[in-house]
Amino acid sequence: MSDSGSGTTATSNRKRNGYRECDDPEPADPNGTDHSPPDNITWRDRVAHFTWPWFACTMSTGAVAVVLSNTPNQFTGLQTIGKIFFILALVLFVIFTITITIRFILVPQKFLASLHHPVESLFFGSYWVSISLLLNCIHLYGVPNTGPWLIKTLEILFWIYCAVVLIVGIGQYYILFQLERLSVNNAMPAWIFPIYPLLVVGPLASTLVPNQPHSAAVPMWIGGVMLQGVGWCVALMMYAIYTQRLMVSALPDPSTRPGMYVSVGPAGYTAHALISLGRQAPAVFGNREMFGITTLPVGDVIKIIGILAGFFVILFSFWFFCVSTVSVLAGIKEMDFTLNWWAFVFPNAGLTLAAIQAGSVLNSSGINGICSALTIGLVIMWIVCAIAHIQAVRKGNVMWPGKDEDKTMNGIRWGAHAA
Repeated sequence: MSDSGSGTTATSNRKRNGYRECDDPEPADPNGTDHSPPDNITWRDRVAHFTWPWFACTMSTGAVAVVLSNTPNQFTGLQTIGKIFFILALVLFVIFTITITIRFILVPQKFLASLHHPVESLFFGSYWVSISLLLNCIHLYGVPNTGPWLIKTLEILFWIYCAVVLIVGIGQYYILFQLERLSVNNAMPAWIFPIYPLLVVGPLASTLVPNQPHSAAVPMWIGGVMLQGVGWCVALMMYAIYTQRLMVSALPDPSTRPGMYVSVGPAGYTAHALISLGRQAPAVFGNREMFGITTLPVGDVIKIIGILAGFFVILFSFWFFCVSTVSVLAGIKEMDFTLNWWAFVFPNAGLTLAAIQAGSVLNSSGINGICSALTIGLVIMWIVCAIAHIQAVRKGNVMWPGKDEDKTMNGIRWGAHAA
């Protein structure tokens, strides 16, 4: 009797406090429905399990296109390969957006549930990061072949993007704070994902600023620095929680260890933003008066600070890359494909872009050679992940009832099946 009362009290406390524990078990079905994954389903039911982590694929594809456009040691045809990745990223993004819209039409309850689910909701940011990378690609591959109208359009889209992702970064963390209770012992770098869209604002600004008129370039430069700072500071707090988990708990399961590479991205993209924006400061600010300073060339001072700050951060990204690589290699024999595998590509693209900037600043042929090798590695890993992803879909290991991130959505059905 006391056990029953305790359970009732715990349940009522959760309800009164406005949240549920992320590991609450699925309530028993009064009709006796079997909650194990079914053996045969229709494509309609499979679409009902098309989750936000699928956009990690478009992130990775767009990231490869950006790296190919920036990588040193260019050769004939490399830009064409980059354009192919860009077009593929755009096509996949449109297809995925349509598919996840169909999912929410089929099971409307899943839309709001997906925005605060303790696993799936973390990847909502991947949708917005994909948009940022596509805007990068539009500038890199489109501006040289179009008129000034595209430059103005990208300026407008940049500020719209900044406003939306700032709202997402605030709103999604608030929802998670209010409705979920995540265990520190299960902390993953994916906890950074709600703020990830802000971590790519700086790199986006550094891509757009050089072609913008001065009146637009200055506020874009400042906005890029400020929003990058927000993303980096929040990421640092999540880094601390994630490191605590690694110290006091076991490593993630082997199949999810590729997700550890997500920790490489924040420092990598921040270093890339600091160095690239710093290098652009003399052209943006020149010798104009700024902050009341008239005795120093402000642009040059900012350039030095930006480059040094980028150098300060870049090896932090490399440290996480090494830790993640050792962890993945230790469990590689037990790994099966999950959507986390796309973390082999996207976060490491941030480290590669930062290294490209460092090689350019130092005019180092050695670093440029390493960057070329990293670029080749990213393309190879993209191919590996794409093949594994297709095989997993064909075999029903992803986008299948009971096998995706939404499998613990309490009380929501799998299309024609439970949960």
